[in-house]
Order: sequence, then C-alpha cells, then structure tokens
Amino acid sequence: MALSPLNAISPIDGRYRSKVEKLKDYFSEEALIKYRVLVEIEYFIALCELPLPQLETVEHTLFDALRDIYKNFTADDASAIKDIEKVTNHDVKAVEYFIKEKFDTLELSAYKEFIHFGLTSQDINNTAIPLSIKDAMNAVYVPEYFELLEKIEGLAKEWEAIPMLARTHGQPASPTRLGKEVSVFAVRLKEQFNLLNDVPSAAKFGGATGNFNAHKVAYPAIDWKAFGTKFVQEKLGLQHSFPTTQIEHYDHAAALFDALKRINTIIIDLDRDIWAYVSMDYFKQKIKAGEVGSSAMPHKVNPIDFENSEGNLGIANAIFEHLSAKLPISRLQRDLTDSTVLRNVGVPFGHTIIGFKSTMKGLGKLLLNESKFAQDLENNWAVVAEAIQTILRRESYPNPYEALKGLTRTNAAITQSSISNFIDTLEVSDDIKSELKAITPSNYTGI
Repeated sequence: MALSPLNAISPIDGRYRSKVEKLKDYFSEEALIKYRVLVEIEYFIALCELPLPQLETVEHTLFDALRDIYKNFTADDASAIKDIEKVTNHDVKAVEYFIKEKFDTLELSAYKEFIHFGLTSQDINNTAIPLSIKDAMNAVYVPEYFELLEKIEGLAKEWEAIPMLARTHGQPASPTRLGKEVSVFAVRLKEQFNLLNDVPSAAKFGGATGNFNAHKVAYPAIDWKAFGTKFVQEKLGLQHSFPTTQIEHYDHAAALFDALKRINTIIIDLDRDIWAYVSMDYFKQKIKAGEVGSSAMPHKVNPIDFENSEGNLGIANAIFEHLSAKLPISRLQRDLTDSTVLRNVGVPFGHTIIGFKSTMKGLGKLLLNESKFAQDLENNWAVVAEAIQTILRRESYPNPYEALKGLTRTNAAITQSSISNFIDTLEVSDDIKSELKAITPSNYTGI
C-alpha cells in the first residue's frame, strides 16, 4: 500500500505532512542518499584537484557533469541505490556502486576505484548528515523562527501600552504591561538564537579510525590532514573535527540540539502564559465559521493551537534531549548506536516546525479584551501598597511596610476609597498625600 496521510505511522508523515513538507529535502531517506552522493562526488573532484598522480588526466571539464549526478538526483536514482543495497546490505557501499555505474556512462571507468578512496562509511555519513542539518536550518528552521519572532515582537509593540495585573505565584502582584510581558519572550528567543548561531556545523573526515591510515599508506608524502580540513571546510562549508575516532564526536551537534531545545522551551512557556490569559478572559479568539470547539459543549472556543504547540515542542525536546545525551557517547573507537539514532534527526525538527506554526496560528486568532484587563486592575487596588510603602520609606516614615501589611492582609475588600482613607491617616504632608493618591493600579506599571 502506498504511503498516505491515512496510513502513515508518524503524524509527521500523516496528519501534519503539509506543515513539514519542506523537511523531506533534508531528512528523508532519499535526501540522505542524495547528500551521500554529493559528498562522494565532491571528494572525487577534490582528489582530482589535489591532484593524485593517477587522476591528473581527468578533464576538469567533466566536473560539471559529475556534479549533475547529485544536482539532478531523482527518486528513481534513490530507488536504484536502494536496490543495490538489497544486495550489498550496506547503504554507503550501495552509493559507491551507483556512482561507479555513472562513471561508466561518463567514460570514467578507469578512475572508478578512486570513488570512496581510503574512506570509511562514516566519512560520508558524518559529513552528509551535518550538511543536511545545516541546510535544513537555513532553508526551513530559520525562516520559521524569524516569522514567529516577528509576530511576537509585533504583538509586543501593539500591546505596549496595555496595563495588566501581574501575577506572581498566581496571586495579584505589581502591575505590568502586556506588551512588556510579551517582549520578554522575544528577548529570550533572540539571545538563545545568538547562542545557536555560535554552534559550528562540525564533521568528521579521516578514515577508518580517524587517522587517515589508508590515505597515508598509499600516498605518504601528501598532507592528508590539511587535505581533509580543506575539503570539509572549503568544499562542504563545515568545520573539520580532528582528531576523532571512526565517528564524529557529536559534541557540537549536541550543543545544537540543546540550543534548539531551549528555544522550544521558551515557546512552551509563551504557549502556557497565553493559554492562561485566554482562560482569564484577557483574550477572546477569532471564530471560524463551521468550526467546532467541543463535541458536547456548543459554546466552547478552546485555545487548541497553543496546546498543540506545547505538545509537539515537548516531543521535539524529548528527542533533542536523547540526541544530545546519546550521540557524544560511543564505545571505544565506535559502535553503531549513533547510526540508527541519527536516522531520526528529522523527527524533532518536524515537531518543532509544527509547534512554531501552531503558536503562530494561535497568536493570529487572539482578540484583545481590554475591559477585562481594566476590570482586574480595578478589583485589585491592594497592588499599589508596594508603591505607597516605598514612597513612605523614602520619606523615612516609621514602619511603612508593617502599616501597609495591616491594611492589605485582611479579608476586607481593598478599594480606591479604602486606600485613599488610609492615606488620609498618614502623618505626612499634603503634597505627599497627593502623590500617593495619584497612584493607581493602571499607572503603577514601572518602566
């Protein structure tokens, strides 16, 4: 049966496929095969440019035709490689044999044994996968991130003058402004993105145990370390990890996943706060004709987009956490656990993009209910107690905190009138009393 949204096991390939379609170019099996082909082709070209003595006669005019093998890579090419793999039972070796067939077509048969020369499969995997991650970050993740960031910053600006009752420990606290509270998330996101940008995309390239053993024994006069660094950094645009074991040590990859996890955590925090504001009636939500909020309660308009985002980002973080904890650990010079784990690297990216889009959708449906903000502030005059006792401290008034504590920590309602009456009892000048009475929950919002 052909894969469809109805029979896919993963919701990424099923229910949410349309939201993450672009990721297939970087994290699908076909994409991985294509990136392997790219590395193998560019490596052969680099050997020609060195040049190795046996490759001096390769016409450089053929390089474009060689690059077309991966630039014009098709699903049929991927299927052909998978057919070869059924015989070899080795995915990278299947790529090598596929390219050898292409060399026959290009009349390069005499040079076929320099495909994958001196390499181990991990030289291909540990360059192909970081390259695919880097490309996916630039092509998919970063645009989605900036779209969400710009939305958050836009709302912070739009709501910058809206006074709001703050809540610490869930209890009424010194007032703030809605825009400021939203801007907190924008600043947090930008700071973590800056850290994310500092993480290099690192790759291993050095033979079976990382020492260029095969290269050196065949051509001892060549500086293979310099060649490997130049190839990885100038040809592929990655950072060359050296020395390594057979595999990349993945420390930088772990740092990347941890940084992505922190960004997701900030958005989860935003999701939960907006969810709470909706439950407090600070926001209404735009209603779409025909939509149902509850199968039983017709009145319901649920904040499902923020809940969907929180759930997907939570799954993403769980997998990012496993990747960052597992990948840097490998028995001796290598075991195979990194291979099967890395095949899932696109999964947390998929759930992350779904989460970003869900938060974006939720933010786009919010309708500000200003009257509720004003009502909550008016119902909580006790929050100006901090302001009053601070000014009294400034004036060296005896025990101001205790005086306000006695007024406010009662079950009696604290109103503008009771605050004003309290101020009238204070032994301070009329100017100070006027200053204190000018403070309201709506204007005591700081800077």
